[in-house]
Amino acid sequence: MNESETASGIAAEEILKGLQRPQKSLPSKYFYDERGSELFEQICSLPEYYPTRTEISILTSNMSDISRTIGKGIDLVEFGSGSSLKTRMLLDHLKDLHVYYPVDISEAFLMKSADQIRSEYKNLNVIPVPADYTEPFSLPGDLNGERTIIFFPGSTIGNFRPDRASGFLKQHRPLMLPGGGILIGVDRKKPKEILERAYNDEKGVTAEFNLNILNHLNDKLDAAFDPRLFRHKAFYNEEEGRIEMHLVCRADHEVELSGVTVSFMEGESIHTENSYKYSPDEVEALFGEGYRLEAMWSDPDKYFSVYYFRV
Repeated sequence: MNESETASGIAAEEILKGLQRPQKSLPSKYFYDERGSELFEQICSLPEYYPTRTEISILTSNMSDISRTIGKGIDLVEFGSGSSLKTRMLLDHLKDLHVYYPVDISEAFLMKSADQIRSEYKNLNVIPVPADYTEPFSLPGDLNGERTIIFFPGSTIGNFRPDRASGFLKQHRPLMLPGGGILIGVDRKKPKEILERAYNDEKGVTAEFNLNILNHLNDKLDAAFDPRLFRHKAFYNEEEGRIEMHLVCRADHEVELSGVTVSFMEGESIHTENSYKYSPDEVEALFGEGYRLEAMWSDPDKYFSVYYFRV
């Protein structure tokens, strides 16, 4: 933890740097306080939000093949574990699993989910790791399996810019050596109207999720954001191949944050998230040298794909 971070893991310096750029921005990892994690779980069940149910259908239809491809005698590490719904499918099928390490930035939500997994899988060693997996981190204890497999579902890799995504994959490759791999879900490119509907649901849950990042900063950094002065906006940037989420300012105002005053003008926005969509060829390019594609599974509509890359 560096000097500019609070005990909550929120870096005031990082927040201020983003808010002082010409295009204001906030890191999407700060969506995930306990309330943000709960809202994201709600988003995953919305009729407009196809990624979760599509990925689950892919895992359900192909789990026997997936488990054979991964093999046995492994330690399983999940990035951004959330409620671990998809992980249960792996836990039910993987043979001779030594340890399950759920990793999540939202510690309260992580511990609650880990306790639930322990109650359901009494013979499984569950070691929750509260960490920001976008940065290097170490796993507690000794790895006991023959290989380490990372499970990274939900197309969260799309939240990184492509160059950062490639760096992220390279950064965590040593964790999987020797002979391990990564099982990863990736959202595919598709018509704009389908994409934009998924991030602008009728119930407004995604809007509440987006705005909640301001409540999180208020709580942890003693800031004074008024979420009522912002509105949710999400659209597909075809040139960049990504959904962008923004918070658009409704009126001129100022916010005090860690002793610094940040000015907001009506109509300007805070860029809170990207969600890149990839073709299979683009995914292989993203992984690059050091990884080999072992298998890919997709839904009939080719909305989403699950890949297994071996180190």
